[in-house]
Amino acid sequence: METMVREGWTDGRLDEFERRGDERFAGLQGEMKQGFEQVDKRFEEVDRRFEQVDKRFEEVDRRFAQVDKRFEEVDKRFDHIDGRLDTIGAAIESVRNAIVFGAVTMSSALLAGLLALLVQS
Repeated sequence: METMVREGWTDGRLDEFERRGDERFAGLQGEMKQGFEQVDKRFEEVDRRFEQVDKRFEEVDRRFAQVDKRFEEVDKRFDHIDGRLDTIGAAIESVRNAIVFGAVTMSSALLAGLLALLVQS
């Protein structure tokens, strides 16, 4: 049976192994640094976009406040008009009652006058 001869871990071989490990670790550190820088840039872009969205929402809120103010003004105008319509309605009702009363009074006077003429004839 044949056995494999294993190479011994000499100082030179250990130094080469350590050097390659250090190189790989340094490469990995560089890749990680670049990766984190890219992630940071992406987060900065996301933050910038959120700031833009916040500004847009602030503008929308400001515009809604203006619309609310206008609706409040319109509500006040409608309340004023409604009050005037109530006053006008009451005045019309009063005039209508006066006309009805006048018509009844005139009809009664007319009938009384006719009756008086009939009685005299």
